[in-house]
Amino acid sequence: MITDHQVRKLMKLNQSEKKLSIAAAKSGMCENTARKYIRLNRLPSQCKKDRIWRTREDPFEEVWNDLQEKLEVNPGLEAKTLFEWLQRQYPEKYSDGQLRTLQRKIKYWRATEGPAKEVFFTQKHKPGRLCESDFTHMTNLEITIAGEPFKHLIYHFVLTYSNWETGSICFSESFESLSQGLQNALWELGGVPIFHQTDRLTTAVQKASHPEEFTRNYSGLLNHYGLQGKKIQAGKGNENGDVEQSHHRLKRAVDQTLLLRGSRGFESREEYEVFLHKLFVQLNSGRKDRFQEELKVLKDLPSKRLDDHTPFKARVGPSSTVRVKKNVYSVHSRLIGEWVNVRLYADYLEVWYAQKKIESIPRLMGEQKHTIQYRHIIDWLIRKPGAFENYRYRKDLFPSSNFRMAYDFLKDSSPGRAHKEYLKILHLAAKETEAGVNDAIRWLIDQGLPVNFEAVEAIIITNQNIPCATDIVVNDIDLSLYDSLLNVVEVY
Repeated sequence: MITDHQVRKLMKLNQSEKKLSIAAAKSGMCENTARKYIRLNRLPSQCKKDRIWRTREDPFEEVWNDLQEKLEVNPGLEAKTLFEWLQRQYPEKYSDGQLRTLQRKIKYWRATEGPAKEVFFTQKHKPGRLCESDFTHMTNLEITIAGEPFKHLIYHFVLTYSNWETGSICFSESFESLSQGLQNALWELGGVPIFHQTDRLTTAVQKASHPEEFTRNYSGLLNHYGLQGKKIQAGKGNENGDVEQSHHRLKRAVDQTLLLRGSRGFESREEYEVFLHKLFVQLNSGRKDRFQEELKVLKDLPSKRLDDHTPFKARVGPSSTVRVKKNVYSVHSRLIGEWVNVRLYADYLEVWYAQKKIESIPRLMGEQKHTIQYRHIIDWLIRKPGAFENYRYRKDLFPSSNFRMAYDFLKDSSPGRAHKEYLKILHLAAKETEAGVNDAIRWLIDQGLPVNFEAVEAIIITNQNIPCATDIVVNDIDLSLYDSLLNVVEVY
């Protein structure tokens, strides 16, 4: 077989030798073969014809029309699904080893005759024109605050031209979280782009009591900053691709930084926020040139921020509670029957009455939940102790596990008076100090002493010094015991 090397040598010798026969002989081929390659002016490898015939019989030729019909109706069908269908239709005709053959055949059909695939069109970004934002869950990173798992999200904001990014901690995909996160980002940025693009905000809209209310609030937020809103198509997350890809990079960066730090725990939320801010500064450090281009064309910020809360008006019910966003919150019993103004923020709410703030309460995430503060109702509950046993929100009246153990102890020792005695202890905690009563209960339990109101009150009144739960006393070890081992005679 003539090789490419021989033909190259022939072409070179044909220029220097007087006769073709001599050049052919030196190239290791006959004169006729040499003449053929000189006429073709091509190498042997370029003369090979593509193989268009099969080397073995197609085992799926008889059933291919049926398979193709199914693929045309349902292009998403997998080859394995169709192969299992064939095995059921034609028992013992197709062995498991033929699956790969069918997969190649269907792959070829998809590439040559199948439906056209979605095309992603690379966009050209311009400075200061577009910003994108979205929420991303951070729970999988296993971050803890004061030893407790910190379940949260990040509202993530990205400029598509420079990829400058920032973010805010939040706990739900609500309008309040969106408003707070977007405004934090714009004021940190120091300017306003032309467009703000999000996904369809389905989760946030569903959390609103009325969808039109969310639309109105969101439009007001955009108008305040002179932003033009854009939304991607339903189910087309790739259209928000810059921020979606930034989610992945951000989580990876957080994870890697935590690994270098050697711990995923933080003493407080503030410490974690400082950690995130430093990380964003580090991520943005390599984007300064393009970021400066953006700053030159950004619009000015308005004179002030828009309020980050959603206002509600609610009437305090006879149970001393108000209902906000399908959740129940207690307020002081003196407000029963009064109308109060509630300002709902991303992670807390404020209760206002007569233009004065009465309460600030952590916001409940989710629906059909409740938070009852015993101090709000204890004055009347102690007058109606019989209501405690079957109180709907009784679990909220145990501020800590020690209070719960105290109640269980009272139930065992004096079942008839347990609820009255416990409410007196709870009333003492409201009047004096919850932490002090909690420590007193713990100390009585640790010492094996009876737990009752008189015993707890005596400790509080006398201001008895109680060791902390973390104070551990380890007695000195008597090393003289080991001397006896030296006198033991080993027997073999």
